[in-house]
Amino acid sequence: MAKKDKLTKEDEDLLAELGVEVEAKAVKKYTAREERIIAGFEEIQKFVEEHGRLPQHGEERDIFERLYAVRLDRIRAQKECVELLNGLDTQNLLTAEPASGHSIPDDIDDDTLLQELGVEVKDDSSITRLRHVRSSADKRAVEEMANRTRCEDFDQFKPLFERVQQELDSGIRETIQFRKDSGFTKTDLKKAQFVIVGGQMAYIAEVGESFKAPNGEEDARLRVIYSNGMESNILLRSLIRAMYKDETSRFVTDPKLGGLFSDQSSEDDVATGTIYVLRSQSDHPTIQESRDVIHKIGVTISDVKRRIANAKNEPTFLMADVEVVATYQLANINRFKLEKLIHQFFDQARIDIEIKDRFGKPVRVREWFLVPIFVIDEMVEKVMDGTIGEYYYDVGAAKLRR
Repeated sequence: MAKKDKLTKEDEDLLAELGVEVEAKAVKKYTAREERIIAGFEEIQKFVEEHGRLPQHGEERDIFERLYAVRLDRIRAQKECVELLNGLDTQNLLTAEPASGHSIPDDIDDDTLLQELGVEVKDDSSITRLRHVRSSADKRAVEEMANRTRCEDFDQFKPLFERVQQELDSGIRETIQFRKDSGFTKTDLKKAQFVIVGGQMAYIAEVGESFKAPNGEEDARLRVIYSNGMESNILLRSLIRAMYKDETSRFVTDPKLGGLFSDQSSEDDVATGTIYVLRSQSDHPTIQESRDVIHKIGVTISDVKRRIANAKNEPTFLMADVEVVATYQLANINRFKLEKLIHQFFDQARIDIEIKDRFGKPVRVREWFLVPIFVIDEMVEKVMDGTIGEYYYDVGAAKLRR
C-alpha cells in the first residue's frame, strides 16, 4: 500500500473516535537564499567527513577547499546563518574560530566567489563541474616560466653550471626534494641558489626589491638563468609555484653543507689536514712554458715533505722533483671531499699532460692546474669561511668571480 503524506478527513474522524488527538504540524518553508545556504553548508560537511579536517585557505589548496573555507568563514560571521544551520551542525563546525578574516559580501554567488579567489569561470562551466581549473596565479606562473629569452652573458654563468654538475656527480653537492608539506607560503628562495624545475637546472642570479603581493605575501622579481642558455624575469612566488606544481622539482645543496667542515665527525674526517701547493721542476715543454703559474693542489693528512719525498719516481708528480709553494693547515676536514671540491673548482684550468713512467709506459696526469698562487690563496680563504659555493674561477681573467 502506498504511504500517504497527509491524513484524509475519514482518517481524522477515525482517530478522533479512538481518542487520538491529531496535531497539525506546519511544514517549514525556506527561502531560495536559505536553501542555498543549507546546500552550501552540507557540501562543507561532506568535505569534513571525507578529509577529517576543516577546509583551509591557501593558494596551494584545491579550489573547492578554498571555496569551502571562505564559505564557512562567511556563514560563521552571520548570526542568521548560524541560527538557520544550528540544527544541522552535527560536526560543530559553527563554533570554531574563523580560519581567516576574508571580507567577502554575504550575498555573493559561487561564480563571483571563484573570481574573488582568482579563478576564471567560463560561461559554460558550473561550480559542480569545476575539477581542473587553474587559478589566475597558476596561469601567470606558467606564462612566466614559458616566457624566456636568450641569456646574452651566459658565458659568465656556464662555468657555474658545469662545476655544479661535476659536484653533483662526485657527491660534493646533492639534490633534495622540494618539500610540499612545508607549505607554499613558507618556502623561500635566495640569490645564488640552484634549483631544478621543469627538468632543467636554474640559477637565481639576481633578486629585486621586495614588495607586497595582492594577497599580502612578500614577493620580488628574480633574474633566473637556465642551464640551456636561456633566462627569465620571473616573480619569486611564481617560481615557487612552478616548483610546487612540478613533481620532480628539487633544491641543489651548497658545498658548504656537504660535510667538509662539521662539528660532527664521520669516519672519513681527520683531526688535522694540509692543503699543499706544489711547483714542478720537470723539463716537460708545457711545464717549462708556464712554470710559475702551473701548480699541483692536493690534500694530505701526513707530512707534506714525506708525501713528496719520492716525487721524481711518481707519475702524479710528473716524474720530477717538486717545490712546496704553500701549505694551509685545516682542522676536522673530510679529505676526499675537500680535494674533489678544489679540483673541480679549478677544472676549467686543468692541464692534461702525458708523460712516461719509469717503465716507459705513457701516463696522462690531470692533477695540475694553470692557476696563479694568489688565486689559490683566495680560494682557500673561501673554503675556510664556507663561501666557496658562491664563487667560480674565471680562467680568462685569472680571478675568482662571485
